[in-house]
Amino acid sequence: MIFLFRSAPLKEKLRLVFKATRQHARNLALFALVYKSALLALSHGRASGVFIPRGKGTAMGMSAKEGQYDTFVAGLVGGYTVFGRGIQSSVNQQIVIYVFARVVLALAKLAVSPPSNELLGGSYGPGGLGIGGRGERADAIRELVRRNSWPVFASLSWAMVMYLFRWHSDTLQPSLRSSMNYIYVNADHWDSLRNFIWHNK
Repeated sequence: MIFLFRSAPLKEKLRLVFKATRQHARNLALFALVYKSALLALSHGRASGVFIPRGKGTAMGMSAKEGQYDTFVAGLVGGYTVFGRGIQSSVNQQIVIYVFARVVLALAKLAVSPPSNELLGGSYGPGGLGIGGRGERADAIRELVRRNSWPVFASLSWAMVMYLFRWHSDTLQPSLRSSMNYIYVNADHWDSLRNFIWHNK
């Protein structure tokens, strides 16, 4: 994107690409460190009886090693520590939006999955919400969601971003707004083959 939509010398563009790549890798590594540390702290706290008195966790179906919501809590801590506080850089926004998109798609599939994961013998978590019930009708609904969740998500995402760009462009992230201006506004005006095909305005 930097090479396409940024006006700068090649050396500056390469510096920006390296900087964004470094920030992306550093933030993902830092998230992994915070996440794993939080999981370790929760596990240690549970094993020592800090969070749950010894012996009571197993009665509730939880092992001393991992609680049902440990991954959620550790993800919450890591997400806030690395991506949630401080300046919202464009790299962090892209990572979070990518993760959010994947979560929405997974939740759509989970909503119509059977309550117990019969395909894996019930050994993989509690299963889905089971919206749609069981039987052939439920199977048809699951297939419909599986087939259409991505097209619906992609279509609505583009519909919303184009609407926002047209009527409320000041609310969009600056680099997205700049790219969209380049593609959808500046491309409307051209006077030669060069700025029609290769570089506009």
